[in-house]
Amino acid sequence: MTKTSYTKLVEVYEKISNTSSRLEKRDIISDFLKEIKETDPEITYDITLLLQGKIFPPWSDKEMGISTQLIIKSLSKLLGEKTKTIEDKLATVGDMGEITQELVKNNKQVTFFKVPLTVTKVISNLRKTESITGSNSQNKKLNFILELYTSATPLEAKYITRTITEKLRIGVGEGTLVDAIAQAYNMDKEIIDKAYMLSNDLGEVAIRAQESEQSVKNLTITPGKPIKPMLAQLSPGIKESINEMEHVICETKYDGIRVQIHHYDGKTKIFTRRLENVTNALPEVVEYIEEALPNKDFIVEGEVIATKDNKPISFQYILQRVKRKYDIEKMREKIPLKVFLFDVLFFDKPIAEKPLGERRKLLNEIVTPSNNVELSTMKIVTPLNYIEAEELFTWSIDAGHEGIMFKDITSPYSPGKRGKNMLKYKPVRETLDCVITGGTYGKGKRAKFFGSYLLSLYDEKTGDYKTLVHAATGMDDEMLASLTERMEKLVITRAEQQVTFKPEVILEVAYSEIVESNEYETGYSLRFPAIKGLRDDIGLDQVDTISKLQQMIELQNN
Repeated sequence: MTKTSYTKLVEVYEKISNTSSRLEKRDIISDFLKEIKETDPEITYDITLLLQGKIFPPWSDKEMGISTQLIIKSLSKLLGEKTKTIEDKLATVGDMGEITQELVKNNKQVTFFKVPLTVTKVISNLRKTESITGSNSQNKKLNFILELYTSATPLEAKYITRTITEKLRIGVGEGTLVDAIAQAYNMDKEIIDKAYMLSNDLGEVAIRAQESEQSVKNLTITPGKPIKPMLAQLSPGIKESINEMEHVICETKYDGIRVQIHHYDGKTKIFTRRLENVTNALPEVVEYIEEALPNKDFIVEGEVIATKDNKPISFQYILQRVKRKYDIEKMREKIPLKVFLFDVLFFDKPIAEKPLGERRKLLNEIVTPSNNVELSTMKIVTPLNYIEAEELFTWSIDAGHEGIMFKDITSPYSPGKRGKNMLKYKPVRETLDCVITGGTYGKGKRAKFFGSYLLSLYDEKTGDYKTLVHAATGMDDEMLASLTERMEKLVITRAEQQVTFKPEVILEVAYSEIVESNEYETGYSLRFPAIKGLRDDIGLDQVDTISKLQQMIELQNN
């Protein structure tokens, strides 16, 4: 049984949250990991998860299935507080963790079954909720939560709630954890960082680091564990990009959902770019892939698009498919899908570190194309024949696709990295992925809906979201209604027609130009903003940033 009390972890949470210094956060975590190694090494994996505010690895398809409403119900049952009172507090405070702490602190009822919580007890109870299904599942989950809250101190209760909601709010990013693991086990940060990129499992990296440097170096890409996708920068122009790379794979950029498809032990799983398992929502993609590739262990990457009469249709249709949990077969008939593959990262063995040219050649050899699975349309270009890239761009746009990609033919795959080895080039009207942080109710027949949204970008330096633009156009009545219903649950404050939201929902907004503006916190705004649609396929860690905005301004001014 674990020796580490949950209070000990909570004290670490508090120390981290009480400093804004990234180096101090690193040192606190490093010291804690060293202590765990000496006193309780078997919980190292769980500690790395809990420091990320998770109880399952990010690539796992397991989830607790505990809603905020169930937390409120458990606190109401335990403390005798009305659910409406707790809901009203949440609308004002916005942090269910703080509300939990306050309620437990002010609790006047005597608890006779209070026992000190351990790290193992907390994570074990929360994990048990994942396997509970059936008609009485909510009450069974309620009992596991109540058991924790009954024994928790107010501060412990705060972090139990934050862990359940996966909003830890201590300001620790993956980079800080990588640095802390390297420091704790006296290892080169680049070795830890590379192992994490290839395994996407900080817990496994930490365990290996306890053993030896060689054990860490042995970590690699494994089918079944999705890795973060390699990311693209903006292209300054077709000719400029080809001149810089010299030897380039230029391929069509499709307007769909980027997927990483894993096949192992005779089964196939599909993950989005935010590592969400969407296999059950896309059964025909599983069928298509298993028909098109050999029954060997592999990881391939591609784009799934929605089609009509075998032609691409709006990105929003594929989102309807990916988010669907019921009536899958009905939606399968309504919104047909097609897969375009463009990379292979594993085939019998890891090959992500081989040059793209070799990987693409292998992809050509192992895929049997069909009406449902094709390889991405591509050309190999150099500065001498860059005109072929321009022709591919024109063809791609005319065919209803989004633009083109430039990829250095000599480059390895770099999980989670955004660099100059991969660039994207789209028509002049650019887009940004912004998080909704505020809104305004409409007028007239739209008075019940949020008619305009305040959109923000992520500031990497401060960790805050900074306002950029109000956007209202681009939404039909159906989107207005569904988005309003969704946003009402995220309201933090209200002031007449104005509201602020908990940052959670991401919109893709198109614009014609970036202009200076004193009205918004970024110091800029967008001319002629139009909402293209929801970006439920990406997470908050992939919202566009202030530095991305600066990059786009530079491209605009050149």
